[in-house]
Amino acid sequence: MYGVSQQPGANQPSRYQRSFSGMVGAMLVTLLVVLAFVGWRALFRPDIENEPEPIDWQESVSLAEEAGLRVVHPEQLPEGWIATTVDLRAGDIPRWGLGVLTDEGDYIGIRQEDSSIEELVRTYIDKDYVDGEPAQVDSDVADTWETWSDAGGDHGYSTEVDDDAVLVYGSAPVEDIEAYLGMLTR
Repeated sequence: MYGVSQQPGANQPSRYQRSFSGMVGAMLVTLLVVLAFVGWRALFRPDIENEPEPIDWQESVSLAEEAGLRVVHPEQLPEGWIATTVDLRAGDIPRWGLGVLTDEGDYIGIRQEDSSIEELVRTYIDKDYVDGEPAQVDSDVADTWETWSDAGGDHGYSTEVDDDAVLVYGSAPVEDIEAYLGMLTR
């Protein structure tokens, strides 16, 4: 009928033989291509510097003073310590925050705002904080500080200044945080 072939299998697609060794070979070639690409990227990728950028925190203190806010801050940072974050808000609910890294890369932060100390501790240390014994640390801000900690090793020291709660906290060793308290002024 009109030239249609009646041979068996004539209208079926051709099939090729698949073998297990062929599949393993293809997987090895794919793996080698991926490894070559990763190696090439590692060799020609520029080194990424992951050093934190220091910020000018003293300018924020000056701005706060011009706005009539008396913020708790260090007179200066020890050699090798750098300020990495500042949070200054004026207005109806003013607040102040300063984050620094020690020369060992440990974090210490200051938070000052018109809220409860417990609220600051829950926010910046841990919801499941543990309160400790008061600590005597000589500072221009306060001589007696309430202490706080969490299971992860963070420590905090708090006091009230005027109507503000002040929390100094971080992952730094207690000795560094207490030394930092001694540098604080208004």
